[in-house]
Amino acid sequence: MYDFSKFKKELSEIESWLTKEYTTIRTGMASPALLDSVKVESYGSFMPINQLATVGTEDARTIRVSPWDKSQVQVRAIEKAINDANLGVSVVSDSAGVRVIFPELTSERRVLLIKSAKEKQEKARVSLRGEREKVWEDIQKKEKNGEIGEDEKFRLKEEMQKYVDETNRKFEEIFSKKEKEISS
Repeated sequence: MYDFSKFKKELSEIESWLTKEYTTIRTGMASPALLDSVKVESYGSFMPINQLATVGTEDARTIRVSPWDKSQVQVRAIEKAINDANLGVSVVSDSAGVRVIFPELTSERRVLLIKSAKEKQEKARVSLRGEREKVWEDIQKKEKNGEIGEDEKFRLKEEMQKYVDETNRKFEEIFSKKEKEISS
């Protein structure tokens, strides 16, 4: 019997990576997850924005970032960090913090975003193929060493392929969902 648990874990991690990557693709809708990668300089070190402020949606196209330390220095640092991240959004500071405004997407921008999403999906597929190859080599090695028989080898290959097909189907679902989100 072959233990596919490590393989399944790797597939799950690739799927999680793809999902996380898709949160960074900005659509016309405000998503606080877009700011997850933004680091703000605070007290001499760089910290994730969600460790310095409350990040929430104000309306469909606006995110409100409310720093816990309301000093002007903190607000300016957050504003600068968001602008430096080059996310294609407008940033306006006021007495309550920072508002991040998402502009409407043009049709050209939508096409580029879908292309970017497709590229990320392909990267996930390449990683998936790499993991499949590692497992297949391990199965072949076990057969060569006499640990499993030839029939067992091909049964394990089929089982492995089922996991790969299922993961590819999930990748397609995740992409379709993101494509629909970008297009709407």
